[in-house]
Amino acid sequence: MSTFLWESIAFGPIHSRRLGHSLGINLLPLDVKVCSFNCLYCECGWTLEKSLTAHEFYPVETVLQAIEHKLKSCHDSQTPVDSITFSGNGEPTLHPHFDQIIDGLIPLRDRYYPNAVISCLSNATQLTRPEVCTALQRIENPILKLDAGNQEMLDIINGPIVPVNLDEVVAGLKSFNGNLIIQTMFLSGEKEGKPFDNSQEPNISQWLQLVASIRPRKVMIYSLDRETPAMQLHKFDKAQLEAIADKVRALGIPTETY
Repeated sequence: MSTFLWESIAFGPIHSRRLGHSLGINLLPLDVKVCSFNCLYCECGWTLEKSLTAHEFYPVETVLQAIEHKLKSCHDSQTPVDSITFSGNGEPTLHPHFDQIIDGLIPLRDRYYPNAVISCLSNATQLTRPEVCTALQRIENPILKLDAGNQEMLDIINGPIVPVNLDEVVAGLKSFNGNLIIQTMFLSGEKEGKPFDNSQEPNISQWLQLVASIRPRKVMIYSLDRETPAMQLHKFDKAQLEAIADKVRALGIPTETY
């Protein structure tokens, strides 16, 4: 079972399949995963339901000081940074002052790495909070999860530990007016003895319909790359991912596979 956690607020840069030299930002506690999802494939392991209320978040000032220290260190050592990326030990937009952190980060980026983009890997469950939507719309790469085309598949793959309504998530994604990136994990396997495959019907057609209605500027399709907490999961190969990507490209939406 995977239980990998980042051990600092700012880490890397690491080489990302999607983002190049990526300087990671973790807004969550260092000792536990904090997320609104309990995805079968998450490299951070299972989500403890109490984690949403049992831990304090770092103050905004602490986060920005850690980011500036890391950016300055990378700048002084001439370390390349292509993306400053919110990821870390769970869902970054759960931080109660996510918008203030974005406000503080943008001038730091402009000072040290003006050519770097700001990215956020998010599960999109906090888009019902207007301040989160506004903050994500201010950065270059809001990369938002959509693993399922229907509520049943969302519940299977993403295992929300708080009520998450797919229709509300999609409404939030549509509010970006296309200025977002959709990321989707494709996989198959079993959950509680029941087989699933989100590349098969009816899920795949429903997912394509949702993507068409959201009209993102790009879709990122990927499959398993690291150890997963759930057993009996199966990775898709490049040819399988490309076959799905071609269906999205037929909608006129640029699509990349990883």
